[in-house]
Amino acid sequence: MTNDLERARACADRMYENDTASRALGIEIEIPEPGTAVATMSVRPDMVNGFDLCHGGLIFTLADTAFAFACNAYDDVTVAGSGTVEFLRPAFVGDTLRAVALEEHRGKRSGVYAVEVVNQRDEFVALFRGRAVARGQSLLNG
Repeated sequence: MTNDLERARACADRMYENDTASRALGIEIEIPEPGTAVATMSVRPDMVNGFDLCHGGLIFTLADTAFAFACNAYDDVTVAGSGTVEFLRPAFVGDTLRAVALEEHRGKRSGVYAVEVVNQRDEFVALFRGRAVARGQSLLNG
């Protein structure tokens, strides 16, 4: 790798290859810089609950996906140690949701990430916070 951004994007590509859940949900990933990720998902009819709202678990999944790609930018397999979500407004069929994960703290073996989930009108849908734990294993050479 010639720089940190290339490494972060290579890690994301490797993760996405094997991420059948994200691909099945139609989640797309962008890596604007190391330690950040943007995950985008369109709400389909098969994603709503009995109230015709996007299922909260799928909004959590979108945020968790952005979190996962942000914290795995450093070629060290990293998993969630915890995650919480605050739902602020519902999402509906046809909405495009964007989850933006930002690294707030990264230590030697753990990190803290904040994820904002917004709709196509840039209205907040949810706020997610996650704690990441590094496993000490190479993602690219593992």
